[in-house]
Amino acid sequence: MKLLHLDSSILPLDNSVSRTISSAIVEHFRKAKPDVTLTRRDLVSHPLPHLTLTNLPTDHPHSAPGNEAERDESQAVLNEFMASDIVVIGAPMYNFTIPTQLKAWIDRILVPGRTFQYGANGVTGLAKDKRIIIALSRGSFYGQETPYATAEHTETYLRTVLGFIGITSPEIIVAEGIGHGPEQRAAALEGAHQSIAALSV
Repeated sequence: MKLLHLDSSILPLDNSVSRTISSAIVEHFRKAKPDVTLTRRDLVSHPLPHLTLTNLPTDHPHSAPGNEAERDESQAVLNEFMASDIVVIGAPMYNFTIPTQLKAWIDRILVPGRTFQYGANGVTGLAKDKRIIIALSRGSFYGQETPYATAEHTETYLRTVLGFIGITSPEIIVAEGIGHGPEQRAAALEGAHQSIAALSV
């Protein structure tokens, strides 16, 4: 089993809910399967640059010469994703959507011919064999029953992007309301850890 662990929070582990949850998910799998091969990518300490034609992965049909080092890194990101069986993504909500660091990573894995293709019947996702688990943190409450439901562009965006490449059932562990005080933060973390314990391995 190959597991890719991504984090995109700008906060350190001891102050980041999404990092805490994503790390706990990874440990859940490592305890159950000690032989798991782990690849770690911190998108904040080693950020990817915003996308340009010259740093698209080599496999991308619009990739252009100009910045070979960045093209190689983009290709490495794509290869890491394609080689992984499980991808654990730490995704905090920033200003109603995902961090730009995570968006830059997503821009490397949406590649025609590798993760999706167009055909007579529309788009076909080519990454259907991936298991994606998302550790999602939100400062307030954005469920369908809340006044802020239409402002939620983190989970909805990730579901759309992953569905586009064939991953239609990502597993999402949500800790929300963490900005509503220490008691709610603790309750959100406890609920997340309970969800982690229930993950199949």
